[in-house]
Amino acid sequence: MRRAWTFSDGVMIAALVGLALVATWSVWQDIFALALRSDESSYILLAPGVALWLAWLRRERLRFCHPRATPAFVLVLLAGWGFMAIGQERSVDLARDFGALMIVLGSVFLIAGPSLLLRFAAAWSALLFVVPVPGRIRHLIAVPLQQVSAEATRAVLELFAVPIERHGNLLVINGAEVAIAEACNGMRMVAAMALIAFAFVFSFPMRVWARVLILALSPLVAILVNVIRLVPTTLLYGSASADTANTFHDLAGWAVLGVAIGVMWLFLALMRYLELPVTAYGVREEA
Repeated sequence: MRRAWTFSDGVMIAALVGLALVATWSVWQDIFALALRSDESSYILLAPGVALWLAWLRRERLRFCHPRATPAFVLVLLAGWGFMAIGQERSVDLARDFGALMIVLGSVFLIAGPSLLLRFAAAWSALLFVVPVPGRIRHLIAVPLQQVSAEATRAVLELFAVPIERHGNLLVINGAEVAIAEACNGMRMVAAMALIAFAFVFSFPMRVWARVLILALSPLVAILVNVIRLVPTTLLYGSASADTANTFHDLAGWAVLGVAIGVMWLFLALMRYLELPVTAYGVREEA
C-alpha cells in the first residue's frame, strides 16, 4: 500500500546517510582532497552540483515517489562494503571509492525504496562522477587528446600565418616552448566535458537516441573547445609574460565549458531545425 512521506522517513534517511558518511569518511576525504589538489580530478567538485540541478528539474516527480522500506537494498550496502574492503586491501582506489558511494546511496534507498531511485535516476547517476578516474585510464584518454589538440592548434595558427613548430606535444612559438600536456590538460577537459554533456542532455526532454548521440560527440566537443583555448594561450606564451599566459590558461579552462554548452545547444537547435524527432514522447514541440 502506498503512503505519503512523513517526517520520520526524513529523519531515518538522514540518520542512515549520516552513519554511512561517518563509516566511509576517510574515503570521501581522499576523494575531495584529490579534487582540490589535482587539475585532472577537479571536475569531481562539479558532480554534486550537477546532481542537485538534475534533481531540482525533476522535483515535480517527488509526488509520485512513495517511501517503501526495501530490505533488498541491504544487499547493495553489503556489496558496497565488499567493494570498499577489497579496494582498501588491494589498493584499488576505483573499487574503494565506488563502494563508498554504494553505501551512501544504498542508505537512502533502503528507506525511500525504488521509486525514488527510478524517477531521479539521472540525478543519482551524476554522482558517479565523484568517483575519480584511475590514472591508467586517464593516461589512455589524455595522451591521444593532447596529440590531436597539438596538431589542430598548429594547423589553426599556421592558417593565420603564425610561425609555429610542433614536436610531439610541444609547440614552439617565438622561441617559447608550450607543452600541451601542461597548457591544456586533456583528461580534465574530457571528464569535465562528459559531466557537462551529461547535465545538458538530461536537462531537456530528449529521446534516447538524441541523448546518446550528444554524449558520444562530447569528446569531439572537448577537442574543439580545447583548441579554442589553446590558440590564444599559445599566442600569449609566445608574446607575453609567462604569468599572463598562465592566468589566461587557468581562467579559460573553466570559461570554455560555457562555450561547450553553447556548441551542444547549437547542435540541438540544428537537429530541431532539420525536423529530427528529438523531443521525448509526450512532450509537444514548440510551433
